[in-house]
Amino acid sequence: MKEVKTFQQMHRDGLINRREFLAAMGALGLSATTAGSLLVSSSALAATPTRGGSVTFASNLHGPDDTLDPMLGTSTIDYTRANTKNNGLIQIWSDMSVNPELAEEWSVNSNATEYTFKIRQGVEFHDGSALTADDVVWSMNRHIAEGSPSSIGAFFTLVEEWKAVDKHTVKLTLSSPDADMPFKLTQPQAKIVKKDNPLVGSGPYLTDEFQAGVKSNHVRNPNYWRDTGQHLDSIEITAITDPNARLNALLAGSVDMVVTPSAKMIKKIEESGNTVLSVPSGVYGGICCLKNTAPGDNDDLVQGLRLIQDRERIVRTYLKGHGTLGNDHPINIAYGADHCHELPQIPYDPDQAKWHLNKSGYSEAELFVAPVSGAIEDTCLLMQANLKKIGFNLKLKKVPTDGYWGAVWMKEPLNVVSWNMRPTANAMMAIQFGPNGNWNDTFWNNDRMGQLLKDSLAETDPAKRHEMHCEMQKLVSTQSGIIIPYHTNVLDGHNSKIHGFSNCPLGAFGGNGWAEHIWREA
Repeated sequence: MKEVKTFQQMHRDGLINRREFLAAMGALGLSATTAGSLLVSSSALAATPTRGGSVTFASNLHGPDDTLDPMLGTSTIDYTRANTKNNGLIQIWSDMSVNPELAEEWSVNSNATEYTFKIRQGVEFHDGSALTADDVVWSMNRHIAEGSPSSIGAFFTLVEEWKAVDKHTVKLTLSSPDADMPFKLTQPQAKIVKKDNPLVGSGPYLTDEFQAGVKSNHVRNPNYWRDTGQHLDSIEITAITDPNARLNALLAGSVDMVVTPSAKMIKKIEESGNTVLSVPSGVYGGICCLKNTAPGDNDDLVQGLRLIQDRERIVRTYLKGHGTLGNDHPINIAYGADHCHELPQIPYDPDQAKWHLNKSGYSEAELFVAPVSGAIEDTCLLMQANLKKIGFNLKLKKVPTDGYWGAVWMKEPLNVVSWNMRPTANAMMAIQFGPNGNWNDTFWNNDRMGQLLKDSLAETDPAKRHEMHCEMQKLVSTQSGIIIPYHTNVLDGHNSKIHGFSNCPLGAFGGNGWAEHIWREA
């Protein structure tokens, strides 16, 4: 049975534990004895990772300007390069726990306003120079410099000072509490680089070749500071922007790993002998209505577009069940206790949608669409068809993904968007909806939202924190310009001879941090 083999493979690769494997076998109608024997055979089949070989990874799009500078990263391809060639102070694991990386340990004062990091000794950058506290301070100060282009600058608005106490100790001082800071430091943009040269990192692979907008090639770092595998000889990182072309490249064997296949591609991938990873996540596709320009500044127009989303059909038909209903804010059940389950689900209500659209004074609009998420094009076509039934003409302007984030996103009044999950609900809300943030992609600035983002970081009472997060999610879903019809599992496809992927839900192939750990069968 194909399902049994799939679960065996997942157990071999560490994606599910013993309890989860046995539960899955029970759901398939297998006895405990039979399931136990299959578990044993799964373990017996597990091979020792081999060293050598190479892989080609194909992302779904290039950023506005492909970059080797982690701070400037804007897309999966940038994040993957950052994780391949750089390290951060702290890293996040599959269970969403924070763990030491370049900071071998850290401490925090009682009110989370002061963090002290002990920097690991003996770490070398790729050019042979030693990592010191000065490199850390320089790297982190880039995010808070006046006019900084950092895409995660909103994470560090409370920073007063990064200071080198000695050669291997760094102190961070905040103006008010931020209990989420360790999680924020796990982001790919927060990687540590060499002082005065942000292109030099300390990670598991060296950059051997880089062609912006084309590809990069990376080879094993022979002087890496830790033994985590580094099984591969080389890694090629590129992008194939057309989803069908990307799928065909995997099927043909010209690439080994592809991101964001649509759910309707899963059957074809599995029938070809390749493997699909599906990890529940807060990843989403959506529509941005810019609140600083027409027609996105019209609340009734936005509300009409909210109410015309047939969310259940999208998840059932386009995601094939590999996702959850969106409620026009980014925090779904993947964020645990910070998800506001009490917030009523926005319904599919064509009559109310028509009423709001008529009130808006608009009878037509233009939406810029690119395949930035597996179901977004189908979602927009469905929305167009449902709007037509109530007398509204939605024009879809299809544009290529190449250059999309630089030319269309945050520029055209109505545009589609995709977002990876962030490690905490506050981090996700802050980066997209923090007032005047670099990535506030609907230009919705709300003082109450800013205050809640700040106050929730200092709140230690779980009930009060949940209440704050509920208020934030309600504000976003009723007042901002974002429409989020669905959240999708992280879907990836790969050659079945490649193993070692984690199930971290933060992005492609275990949060884009796969390079250090995966291996290929000879």
